[in-house]
Amino acid sequence: MSDELKIVVLIKQVPDTSSVAGVNPDGTVDRARAKRMINPFDKFALQKALELRAEHGGVIIAISMGPPPAIEVLFDAIEHGADKGFLLSDKRLAASDTLATAYALFKCIEYIKDVDIVFTGLQTTDGDTAQTGPQIAERLNYPQITYCEDLIVENGKVKASRIIDGGVQKLEAPMPILVTVANSATRLEHKQFANVYRSKELLRDEQAKKERIQLLDLDKINADPKKVGLVGSPTVVGKTWKIGEKGGSCRLFKGAAVSKEVETLVDCLSTEGRGIEEYVR
Repeated sequence: MSDELKIVVLIKQVPDTSSVAGVNPDGTVDRARAKRMINPFDKFALQKALELRAEHGGVIIAISMGPPPAIEVLFDAIEHGADKGFLLSDKRLAASDTLATAYALFKCIEYIKDVDIVFTGLQTTDGDTAQTGPQIAERLNYPQITYCEDLIVENGKVKASRIIDGGVQKLEAPMPILVTVANSATRLEHKQFANVYRSKELLRDEQAKKERIQLLDLDKINADPKKVGLVGSPTVVGKTWKIGEKGGSCRLFKGAAVSKEVETLVDCLSTEGRGIEEYVR
């Protein structure tokens, strides 16, 4: 049997994509108005960690960085199977770009010590850059496998397949290692990830908080405040604006032969105020 693994999974709380967030006067996303959820890509990272723990044994530690409400996604991760969580929360982290975020999370992983594998999702739905994971690997001086679709752990090494243009690439690297997990790497269990608000019983249990979640700040992890937040972020967002509400309507035609569906579509387009030529030109 393989040695037990110490696995870190990085998860993020993001605005629920089904909610209306809006934009603040300063151009930032109005996160206070938006509902919150675990970043969908991170679910696959956690699920892959659970599969590895089932095979090799060990411990799964979920880490999130954000304001105090981000504790909700850590309880969500614990409910789904993570052993414990760390929330890095500090007002000095506000406005951190990917470089500053990677530095802060690197210091957090360094604080935990002796990690075998760091899992992240491919990207986040709010930033969508896919930069933070690789930047953390560079800070840690770990080998990294991005867009990982399949992996096994054997004799202290990770053997993996990663998605590339036109196919897959086979890789092998020693642990410790950082892996960004593709959505095709695993199937989420039928028991879906709990909505963050389903964790209210855990949130009310003060003892559970103390035992499962540890709060960290920059001083605790010995991070340099000049490397995080606005002062530590070289990225400058010139402007953010709202492009408008979702609108329009959709009608689905199905069940009949294609030729019949096309006839039905043409008939609808011709009788509902516009000619077919407006749709095809």
